[in-house]
Amino acid sequence: MDPTPSPPPPFGVHLVTSGGSSAELALLVRSLAAARVVALDAEWKPRRRGGPAAGDGAPPAPAPAPPPQFPTVTLLQVACRGSGGDDGDERSGCEVFVVDLLAVPLADLWAPLRELFERPDVLKLGFRFKQDLVYLSATFAAALGCDAGFRKVESFLDITSVYYYLKGHDRQKRLPKETKSLATICEELLNVALSKELQCSDWSNRPLSEGQIQYAAADAYYLLDIFDLFQQKIRTEGKCSPTMELTTDGHRSLTAIECSSSGYEIHCDGHLTSIVTKYSEQILLTESDTKPRSPRRKDKQKLPNNAKCNTKVDCCTEWQGPPPWDPSIGGDGYPKFLCDVMIEGLAKHLRCVGIDAAIPSSKKPEPRDLLNQTYKEGRILLTRDVKLLKYQYLASNQVYRVKSLLKHDQLAEVIDTFQLKISENKLMSRCTKCNGSFIQKPLTLEEAIEASKGFQVIPSCLFNRNLEFWKCTDCNQLYWEGTQYHNAVQKFLSLCNISD
Repeated sequence: MDPTPSPPPPFGVHLVTSGGSSAELALLVRSLAAARVVALDAEWKPRRRGGPAAGDGAPPAPAPAPPPQFPTVTLLQVACRGSGGDDGDERSGCEVFVVDLLAVPLADLWAPLRELFERPDVLKLGFRFKQDLVYLSATFAAALGCDAGFRKVESFLDITSVYYYLKGHDRQKRLPKETKSLATICEELLNVALSKELQCSDWSNRPLSEGQIQYAAADAYYLLDIFDLFQQKIRTEGKCSPTMELTTDGHRSLTAIECSSSGYEIHCDGHLTSIVTKYSEQILLTESDTKPRSPRRKDKQKLPNNAKCNTKVDCCTEWQGPPPWDPSIGGDGYPKFLCDVMIEGLAKHLRCVGIDAAIPSSKKPEPRDLLNQTYKEGRILLTRDVKLLKYQYLASNQVYRVKSLLKHDQLAEVIDTFQLKISENKLMSRCTKCNGSFIQKPLTLEEAIEASKGFQVIPSCLFNRNLEFWKCTDCNQLYWEGTQYHNAVQKFLSLCNISD
């Protein structure tokens, strides 16, 4: 039942791993020079907080803290939209590159990137790209000298602003503080499920896995698709008239190209110039932006080893049981979980195998709010935050700390810990979007089309197929048993060790 999980990406990736006269680097440089729209993203090794574990003896004298440094960018993702190809392929004007900054000499990239950033006629797209630019600038400056950093990006458009524009937000008002993640934006606008399972992987390890390469490339590629929706809406509403440019013989010209990765016809030169003029902005790094700051933390007073604590809390990370749904203590026998914001991906996996898995009602819930919801709804709170364990006495020990990092492993851990019974007929039986249940009787194609009006797009390729459609009773999301559904069933059959 679409849209879970995401299909194979509809793009090829050029992996650039060498400099000099390599063919992939030459293609990247040519694509940057010919591009009219460029989507950018970067990856770096995530920082880990905390130090080595203390021994049994007296703690050693604290060493002086090293000066703060920016993370080193190890990967740069670039998706270029040029003037299209000559073969009529709508995607031929789009090239996607993953550039290994640990392998390619930065000196070979500095000039093309500097020119790209400062060209006012090329629209640059990014998702909260200022931080990426700060780290990227510091990486080049550390390798090539302080003058090799990047201080500004001309003609930039943030995808967050595009999202709120498409959602009808007034441009004169400030954007909401709680911005959406890129995965959420892609799911809402493109019906594409971006997995963020590899977001915190070690991007300095080599070789990169195929999953890492595809994940990194997708973050740049889908920015172009989102921009296509924005550009189409601008043209439909007539808010940007095409810009007429003078040719060398004094005549005015307007170029139309068909190069949209999402299938729209985009009149690029005139309309794009108008969009750049009206909607783009400039990223300008100040002197303070280029200086890493030490985290502001109040020094906590350390109690001596023999100090007594008045309130001793048992923070055991193992499950003590029984769960609140256990019939022996008056439960209904139906497992129910609440996944905190750190493991929302696990909630979707649990829903895929038919388990009731809710998420917090707010993006930044307080511990007491989580525990209140856990207690009132008779759930087990699943979390990766060890600090929440000290509050578990407020919810009758209904808190479990998930130890695994990846979603597949987390699912297996929860199934094993709580002895959940997963059957094939329960797979894909809950709405992965809101955790709701499906209607009892499937919809016909005509009923599904009527139910989707103004809410969801049903691909036209499904019209001639004999498919059943199911609707969530809570959020009205439509699902159908397409290729993604069957792939998901096979995946969870394997993960849950269910024989066909």
